[in-house]
Formats: sequence, structure tokens, C-alpha cells
Amino acid sequence: MTDERAITIVGPGVMAEAILSRLLGRGGLEASRVLVSGPRQDRLQQLHERYGVRTTTVNREGVQGASLVALTVKPQTLPEVLRDLKGGIPGDALVLSIVAGAPLAGIVEGLEHRSVVRAMPNTPAQVGAGITVWMATQQVSDTQRQQARSVLSALGQEIEVDEEDYLDMATALSGTGPSYVYLFMEAMIDAGVHMGFPRRIAEQLVLETIRGSLLYYERSPSHPARLRNQVTSPGGTSAEALYYLEKAGFRTALARAIWAAYERSVELGRGKKRGSGEAS
Repeated sequence: MTDERAITIVGPGVMAEAILSRLLGRGGLEASRVLVSGPRQDRLQQLHERYGVRTTTVNREGVQGASLVALTVKPQTLPEVLRDLKGGIPGDALVLSIVAGAPLAGIVEGLEHRSVVRAMPNTPAQVGAGITVWMATQQVSDTQRQQARSVLSALGQEIEVDEEDYLDMATALSGTGPSYVYLFMEAMIDAGVHMGFPRRIAEQLVLETIRGSLLYYERSPSHPARLRNQVTSPGGTSAEALYYLEKAGFRTALARAIWAAYERSVELGRGKKRGSGEAS
């Protein structure tokens, strides 16, 4: 990142800290160039002590003089943040939003600022192993596009797209994806404990099985279905287990869950809130 002006992160949450730690950890960014803003003084103090960055509880003051403003707030608080920052972003600054479901048009209008990138990272970004799908408005310059790519690549891999609907799809597939994986791991571990394994052994068996399966898949040119068939002997244990998974609707349930997450992302973009009787 060649621009020596400040980088401001609005919203000091988990993903904000992931971005912060990765940018500082790569050695290409000095803590003195980073400012984090948010309403909670205790959280800001924690980040200051941990990383040495500057902080403020006044968002509008925090973005003054910034070359890049990252919006990392929750979708429910975005309207208030946009009102607070409206007209206050430096004209030549880039806005990078990772707010789930928040469309580019709404951010552009809410801020009265046209150079905006919308991105959807996922939680493995905290260890530099994430995947981020992103899209830029037409007003984003080549230099700003490279600036965005530099930030996002610090989190792991990045994919630029030219259709905004892909961002809602990515929210459901990769953004929410780690939760599906962790639930699957939890279920396998609990099954191991149910059979009689000590939990620590069950956890190790599941972790290494998943790690090894991913590594083998990455090194193989085969489709996952082909790899699954290779380990499914007729009348064997894998065939028996897979029969019960299919009978229980495992594949359909997962597909429906991902579609539900996609629909919820679209709802968030339209500003629709959950009613008191709906699940969160």
C-alpha cells in the first residue's frame, strides 16, 4: 500500500481486528497509520494496547484525512453509521465495506461517496486463510482497486466479480460456510464420544481427517464425487454411512440452509428486520 495517509476502520469487531492484525502482521503497515473508531471505549482501549493503533469514539472525526475507510459494522447499525459519516469521507478516499447484505448503491447514497468496494470475507481471514469475494463501483480507480486487493489479499485469497448478486451468494456459501463446517465437525466429534472415544481423541481424529481430506482433494484433479466413490466399497462401512446420510436428507438440508442464508443476505440488503416471532 503506497498511500501514506491514514487507514480508518469503523467498527472494532472481530473482522475489524482480523483486518488490523493481518495488515500489521505482514509488516507493510505501521500502527501509527491506523485509526479505529467505535462507540465502546473499552474495546478501543483493548485494540490500542494490543496493536498500538490510534482510536476515537467519534466516527466522523476518525475518517478525516483517510485514504481508506473500512466499514466493519453490523448490518443493523449501518444506517446510523452512514448518517454519521454522510459527506464526511475525503473525496479521493476508498470506502471498503464488509457489511453483510449491504448493497453498493445504498452505501454510495448513504455516504454521498462513489468510490466504494463491497467485500465478503470469512472468519479464516483471522489466520490469513480466508477467501473474499468483492466488487467495486465504476468510480473506483485502478490505484484504489489495487489498494483494495492489497488489503483483502492479506486475509487470504480474493476474487473480484462484476455482478453484485455474487456477493449475497458468497455470504451464504463462503461467508457463512465456516459455521457449517464447525457444526459438521461438532457432530462427528460427538458421535465419536458416543461410541466411547475420549473427547480429546475424537477431536484429534476428526480434525486430522478433515485436514487430510482437504489436502488430498487439493492435490487431486478429481471431482469430490469421484473421490467419495473411491473410498466407498460395495457393502462396506462408507456405503452404509452414506446411505443413512442420504436417507436423512443431509445433502438437501445443507442446500436448503445455504439458500436460506442467501435469502437472508438479500433481506438484510433491503433493510428487512426479523420480527419478534422470527428466529434470528
